[in-house]
Amino acid sequence: MEDQIKAMDIKAFLEQDEKKDLLRLLTAGSVDDGKSTLIGRLLFDSKRIYEDQLAALERDSRRVGHAGENIDYALLLDGLKAEREQGITIDVAYRYFSTNKRKFIIADTPGHEQYTRNMVTGASTANLAIILADARKGIITQTKRHTFLVSLLGIRHVIVAVNKMDLTDYKQDVFNAICEDYKSFITRLNIPDVHFIPLSALHGENVVERSTKMPWYRGESLLELLENIHISSDRNFVDLRYPVQYVLRPGNDFRGFSGRLAGGILRKGDPLMVLPSRKSSRVKSIVGYDGERDYAFPPQSVTVTLEDEIDISRGDMLVHPNNLPRVERHFEAMLVWMDENAMDPHTHFLIKQTTNSGKARIDQIRYKIDVNTLHRSETEHFQLNEIGRVVITTAKPLFFDAYDKNHETGSFILIDPVTHNTCAVGMIIDRVSSEDLPSRISDFEVQKIREGRSLITNEEREAKYGQRGMTVWITGLHGSGKNDVALRLEKRLFELGHIVVFINGQKIRERLSQDLDFSAADRAEHLRRVAEVCRLLNDHGIICICSFISPCEDIRRQLAEIIGKPRFKLIYMQTGIDRCKENKPELYREAESGKLRFLAGVDVPYEAPEFPDLSMDLDNNDIEKIVDLLQSAK
Repeated sequence: MEDQIKAMDIKAFLEQDEKKDLLRLLTAGSVDDGKSTLIGRLLFDSKRIYEDQLAALERDSRRVGHAGENIDYALLLDGLKAEREQGITIDVAYRYFSTNKRKFIIADTPGHEQYTRNMVTGASTANLAIILADARKGIITQTKRHTFLVSLLGIRHVIVAVNKMDLTDYKQDVFNAICEDYKSFITRLNIPDVHFIPLSALHGENVVERSTKMPWYRGESLLELLENIHISSDRNFVDLRYPVQYVLRPGNDFRGFSGRLAGGILRKGDPLMVLPSRKSSRVKSIVGYDGERDYAFPPQSVTVTLEDEIDISRGDMLVHPNNLPRVERHFEAMLVWMDENAMDPHTHFLIKQTTNSGKARIDQIRYKIDVNTLHRSETEHFQLNEIGRVVITTAKPLFFDAYDKNHETGSFILIDPVTHNTCAVGMIIDRVSSEDLPSRISDFEVQKIREGRSLITNEEREAKYGQRGMTVWITGLHGSGKNDVALRLEKRLFELGHIVVFINGQKIRERLSQDLDFSAADRAEHLRRVAEVCRLLNDHGIICICSFISPCEDIRRQLAEIIGKPRFKLIYMQTGIDRCKENKPELYREAESGKLRFLAGVDVPYEAPEFPDLSMDLDNNDIEKIVDLLQSAK
């Protein structure tokens, strides 16, 4: 009987624990403001540390702590070796705990400006931010920077924790002055709910229990405020947004669309519209982990079935027909650059927004913001941790809301198409009509368009492709090994990441030169056409490999003039006639018997190049020498 009661108590406890709501919060502040210490003290005083953790904390405090004889509560958060050695937070540390009223996920974020992207990562899902200020220093540059980032990321609730009050003898006027300074600063930002708490994290004053050393403060302790602050209204329950993540079909009799609600309330029988097809239906059923339900709301993950058979796939969105999001290709956004490499404004990025993916480009950088001073300045690209306002165009329409209206549908990430690193995170401000899009063409470029000239410079092509447009012209007799060298060189350059094209006489004569024969005049015209093709490809940054006998020295000089001498590299296959005959005996027998005319080395003279860039033969043809020749010509 006693075991049954215990089992019932455990079940009731688990059911009650399941019903608790979750508060995600982050801490931010300067290097020595005590973020990690505050969270460690919060866990310690709320009895959320296990005995083995406490023993390890006491041992580590004596060995590597920075709190003298006291326990260094920051060690609960600073887990990296570099963090413990320097006494600072470098990476985002997450801690999970709960009280009788609420569950918590705490992100302890770095204070250094060089770790701005780490703070943005920790703040991306937070409902509330605790910004620490040292009572001795007041509101400093880092405090303003963190507040700006909190505002940028749409966090509506801020607790300004004025720490180290013990070092100012718990004076009320010190606390009041800091509060006034902060209130004056945030008038320029959008933070609707701000609370101020004086505390001492090291000594636990106003952390879990209200302090008796600051009787002038009549507000709640930090933990009490965290337990009672109202966050349920922060989500958008008005505009239905259901991005489809997966089409669920476990059997022939069930076809549902799985995803997580990003906004609004979904009910059985609701009329729905599918974007982008704009086809309509109604909700037949809503299935959750515990079975069917009558409704669902954010951020629940459910599976929806519809009354009609409609083609729906990942990336589509279900909405109410009379409440549509923006469906646009152009929008303005605030962008936080997170890549170690500087932004290349000519890159076509991959964009991921809700479950939708596609390609996007940055049309314009409106301005860059100095996160320390909020000063705006012009820039042509972003470096790591820089923030600014941009205009973005996507290859296909996205379904979005402004970020301040819905965080889920108003946020996105940009991905590098080559490395697949996350380059940037963005918060959409609003749409931009195509008429208002900035022109990417300057007056000089307009003139180039009129003249029919490319808007892309040779330098831009070289930077993009990592190569210079060149022509490798391989000459020699039939059977000298020209094609063998050309094809192996093409494969090698392709393996090295180059854009390369192989051109040989047979293919050109089948198309471009099909009206020409093998007379001296027509042979010269044939080669001239090949040279013009190579020049065009070289102008576009492409490497050409040409395999042609081209027996006349004067003609080869003319080819170099057409293509451009600096990017014309002549390779001479100096294989002797006897070795060539051994390699292609049937061809030479036909020429010597008169069945085949105009064969170089037989009835047409072959003039060896006077100054080739490189010479090789059928038995000595190391293509790495040609690769080195091209590399040295860059």
